[in-house]
Amino acid sequence: MTYLFQMLNGIGLGMLYFLLAVGLTIIFGLLQFVNFAHGAFYLLGAYLTYDFVERGMNFWLAMVLAAVIVAVVAGVVEAVLLRRIYKLPHTFHILVTVGIALFIQELVIILWGPLGGSVAAPSALNGVVMVGDFIYPKYRLFMIGFTAVLAIGLYWALERTRLGAIVRAGSESSENMALLGYDTLRINTLVFAAGAGLAGLAGALVAPIRGVEPFMGIEALSIAFVVVVIGGMGSYVGALVAGILVGVVQSLMATIWPEGARLMIYLGMAAVIVLLPRGLYGRA
Repeated sequence: MTYLFQMLNGIGLGMLYFLLAVGLTIIFGLLQFVNFAHGAFYLLGAYLTYDFVERGMNFWLAMVLAAVIVAVVAGVVEAVLLRRIYKLPHTFHILVTVGIALFIQELVIILWGPLGGSVAAPSALNGVVMVGDFIYPKYRLFMIGFTAVLAIGLYWALERTRLGAIVRAGSESSENMALLGYDTLRINTLVFAAGAGLAGLAGALVAPIRGVEPFMGIEALSIAFVVVVIGGMGSYVGALVAGILVGVVQSLMATIWPEGARLMIYLGMAAVIVLLPRGLYGRA
């Protein structure tokens, strides 16, 4: 029962990691831009949810509103600042996005303090589900189901809609898309905002489980990069498979070897880099 519990925990963690990583990998696939501010958008989503719930707002509305606000903030940042540095070397990308991440982190500390806080799960999802001798929290079960449905919806949007086709074509050649008359700048902004919004949504979903604290964005960014490297840069399926894999390994190792739980996922990333430099589903 312990391992089944940890397996479900790992799947839940993995789906959160997928939400974090898929935005990062879509942004890279379209813009060839590595966003080191991605964890800060996750942090902002978590704290906005915390703030709204503290003010008495319904959790579901707070979650949606937080994700939308993060997406809007990210869209403004992309339009005003980031699009000016896309053509510059990657060192400029790193410096600017790290600066944005530090700014958001310090702003969070100024607005909400350095100590963090907790967020109550929705009343409908308090308590546990019992199946025989097996007991599992309702909120974690909801999170697995919700993120699974969201993953299917995102895949459909990318693979079966006109907008998804435009995004995929833009990732292959933005110049050709511009020649066909598409506004590539607007597409870039929408994709960047959507990717950041997914990170904000992940932050909102994790808040009732682990609470909020000002440095949670750093941890989230490192996990997101591990998932993207293992799955392959620019791969949607890779982000999903790698996210679940990393979550399950981390959760099971927390039972088998707690001190090495985080170490194992980085060792796994190193092994993938050596054996499959492009990741499990990376583009050739």
